[in-house]
Amino acid sequence: MNEQESRPSGSNPKEINSKLGHLFIISAPSGGGKTTLSKAVVNRFNDIFYSISYTTRSPRDGEQDGVDYYFIQKKDFEKRIENGYWAEWAEVHGNYYGTSVEFLDKGLDSGNDMLLDIDVQGTIQILGRYPDSVTIFIMPPSLETLRKRLEMRRTESRVTIERRLLNAEDEISQKGLYRHVIVNDQLSVSIDKLIAIIEKYRYPNKPDKCLK
Repeated sequence: MNEQESRPSGSNPKEINSKLGHLFIISAPSGGGKTTLSKAVVNRFNDIFYSISYTTRSPRDGEQDGVDYYFIQKKDFEKRIENGYWAEWAEVHGNYYGTSVEFLDKGLDSGNDMLLDIDVQGTIQILGRYPDSVTIFIMPPSLETLRKRLEMRRTESRVTIERRLLNAEDEISQKGLYRHVIVNDQLSVSIDKLIAIIEKYRYPNKPDKCLK
């Protein structure tokens, strides 16, 4: 497994040590499978706290407020930017996404392990504040495979898909920021690899599994 650390400078960094929880970050291009993999982690470790992101985009079919995202208005999001509410935030495909700093701080300070499902921009911001975060990048097997996954959603226009693919190329070029990289070719195998990585940090005395 490619293992690298990136620790951008930032104000008020919070060290994660044995007294605090672990902060796990999963990133992937849109359609890369990070939401499915994140849910698999939560199902496997029922004591991990999953940080639900806030967004200004409209809910997709089947998405629920407070379960998939907290859906808020753009003006409310921008007001919270001014008030320093976000541990990280970004504008992606014309919509805002953000993570509550209060939620993360309370969880980690209480010794809870936390899971974030965010993009590369958000990861860079989080590393400035939480430099010991465990970062995991989910790679699609190829851009063509990613295109097919996005088309199968049948929720976005061709223009939107092309924009997402361009963003995917940029995000993939920054995978070196992450400690671990998983190529999501077979979902079941990717889940096993992800679980093994998380177990390595949660249970350091447990015999290592293959972390390719």
